[in-house]
Amino acid sequence: MRSHSEPTPSATRAPFRRTAVRAALGGIGVLAVVGLAACSAPAAGEDDGTDAAAVSLDAVQLIAPADPGGGWDQTARAIGQVLTDEGLVDSAPVENIGGAGGTVGLASLANEKDPATLMVTGLVMVGAVETNASAVRIEDMTPIAKLTEEALVLVVPASSPYKTTEDLVDAIVDQGAAISVTGGSAGGADHILAGMLLTEAGVDPADIPSTLNYIPNSGGGEAVTMLLGNTVQAGISGVGEFVEQIEAGELRALAVSSPEPVELLPDTPTLVDEGYDVTLTNWRGVLAPGGISDADAAALTSLVTDLHDSKGWQATLEEKGWADAFLTGDDFQSFLDSDIAEVTETLQTIGLVAR
Repeated sequence: MRSHSEPTPSATRAPFRRTAVRAALGGIGVLAVVGLAACSAPAAGEDDGTDAAAVSLDAVQLIAPADPGGGWDQTARAIGQVLTDEGLVDSAPVENIGGAGGTVGLASLANEKDPATLMVTGLVMVGAVETNASAVRIEDMTPIAKLTEEALVLVVPASSPYKTTEDLVDAIVDQGAAISVTGGSAGGADHILAGMLLTEAGVDPADIPSTLNYIPNSGGGEAVTMLLGNTVQAGISGVGEFVEQIEAGELRALAVSSPEPVELLPDTPTLVDEGYDVTLTNWRGVLAPGGISDADAAALTSLVTDLHDSKGWQATLEEKGWADAFLTGDDFQSFLDSDIAEVTETLQTIGLVAR
């Protein structure tokens, strides 16, 4: 059994000290805004010279690229609820389009002709683009805003013999594929965190794919079902996706992935507290199709800024335990460029993507 006070070689541990690898997962949704109040909206990439202030949005359609119940679905529905409650749009229905870690939704966004279309994105999709070798990439889209960050939580069923993070990690190291861990899509935040824990425990990155029996799913609801049915031994997801079952005593929280304990689970230690030099938080934001006009991009940014500034959104952040991580414009573009590079490097380092 590894002593967690024993230092790990710096070449192995250095990539995991960066809190800049901020995951998604949870879950990520797609926000498609439809119905420009102007008489006719220009096609994507067509700039008709209209001033941004003259472009207004009167309806939104929210599309979550995952099954119901996960973080992506929760985010899309929360955005829609606040947009309508605050009178920012007249309607905001949600449609679920799951598949391939959100890259099915990304491909749909790439083909969207209506410039008033937004997709909620995040670290989960950043990782999925790499692990799925997606032909459509986030870089091809128009960044609008980063909205939230959320800690991940490592859980086991209440009846599990694993009482601590070390108990679970040691079991995976010793028994390999006999211990199954469920979470979001392959290559997403949850999968990355599992790989980081094994690397921190001393597993050779080249051996992680054969050691880690990771079972991906396309929605948090599916992960909960698997955990409560004891068909898997552990799960990783955003705090908001598991908190209800944790509070009900159906799941046991072993640790959270943030640098500090989270308000929704104040008695749950961090992974650092548990002896693992690992921190990872999931971020979510929104993109528009690539090639839209500056006026349309400005109108979408204005809408999302109004969402962020509303009392309803601030109340949602508190209720869901999501950290406010708002960025727009060049700041969001710079963050996105950095995150894509760092997630790609991390996936390679922990053996989930070939160099």
